[in-house]
Amino acid sequence: MKPTATGPGRRGRTALAMCVVTVAALAGAAPGAAAAPGVPGPRGICQIRTGVSHTDYAGKTFTTDLYCENVVADVYAKPENYATVVGKLVTTLSWFVCWETGELHAGQNRVWYYTQGDRILNWPMRKGWGYVPAYRLTTTVDPFPGLPPCVPSMKAVERGHR
Repeated sequence: MKPTATGPGRRGRTALAMCVVTVAALAGAAPGAAAAPGVPGPRGICQIRTGVSHTDYAGKTFTTDLYCENVVADVYAKPENYATVVGKLVTTLSWFVCWETGELHAGQNRVWYYTQGDRILNWPMRKGWGYVPAYRLTTTVDPFPGLPPCVPSMKAVERGHR
């Protein structure tokens, strides 16, 4: 069938179909990416990895991480809502090396995950290392089982020295 002045030809129908597929794919491509701030997105992939190596700005090396889907997020110097933003996660699949208890955040818990931002925004000597509130990750429980705390509790330290 030849294209007419009033209807699309094969090329027009293909382009229209590609637009529909693209819009549908974008709607589901980045879980949680369209979630409003303070509202967790859909739950996705999170897994503990061992045998990895990440060294932070202070020279501490981590050999376990949580590899997890997340939404774009600010990385804070401290586990506090109004701390200096030192970096930004711009990817939606990131690693986190430990967790810490901090200020209550929009996810209604006090768990913050330590990571290195994809972009450095402030305090370049920190190399983007800081904390992301738990609700920005697609975890189903916080802290995520198997990920160590950033600062071991005193009880754990005491048990190790007996």
